[in-house]
Amino acid sequence: MRRSLPRLAAVTAAGALAFAATAGTAFAQDGSVPEPDSFTSMYTASATPDMIINGEGQSAPGQEGATGEFNYRLNSDEEIVCYDLTLRGVTGEYQSPAKTATHIHEAAAGESGPPRLAFPNPEGDGDVRTSSGCLQGPFTTGLEGDDGQDTATGFSLKQIEADPSAFFGDTHTADFVPGAVRGQLMEVPMGGVETGAGGSSNDTTAYAIGAAGLAAAAGAGVVLVRRSRAQS
Repeated sequence: MRRSLPRLAAVTAAGALAFAATAGTAFAQDGSVPEPDSFTSMYTASATPDMIINGEGQSAPGQEGATGEFNYRLNSDEEIVCYDLTLRGVTGEYQSPAKTATHIHEAAAGESGPPRLAFPNPEGDGDVRTSSGCLQGPFTTGLEGDDGQDTATGFSLKQIEADPSAFFGDTHTADFVPGAVRGQLMEVPMGGVETGAGGSSNDTTAYAIGAAGLAAAAGAGVVLVRRSRAQS
């Protein structure tokens, strides 16, 4: 009997806010799929320009004043990652040798590492760019590693669940090729049920999350409401 964690939705203290209003929307991207009914874990990353590390492992300037709010929900049983990405103050064209310029890389803070996941670049008018949807593996980045294979070859979402701090989200532009903003992944608790372990619950629980940028709802007062499903 497979047990799964329930779907999450987000609301603000001021009223209802759709969690990733366009989550599940199909993109012209390999592996794009609808949002699943459950997730095994969830992560957030607050991306800033002072965290950029270049390919030589040295600190590099990002785009001053820019920020990123990267939120990811994983179903590692089905190899599905859903993403809600918001960039503020990132300008100019995207640029990367990978097939898109917005990634999850495998590397600890202060280190460089290869991209393992590539997401549709956030788009939008004005100061804010967004991107939301879900992708299913096997994943590809379009970037060849030292072994001659795509840098996502053999990658599993369970690797993120095993050590989320060993991964970061970022985006690259023509003016800031090493990265405009970057942030290490941080696990978000899912209703008090330990994530990544196949837990389940039939209770409906609301709980506050203090991680910056969670659910692309900037500022305090973000609340997650857990919608339970019966075990199947």
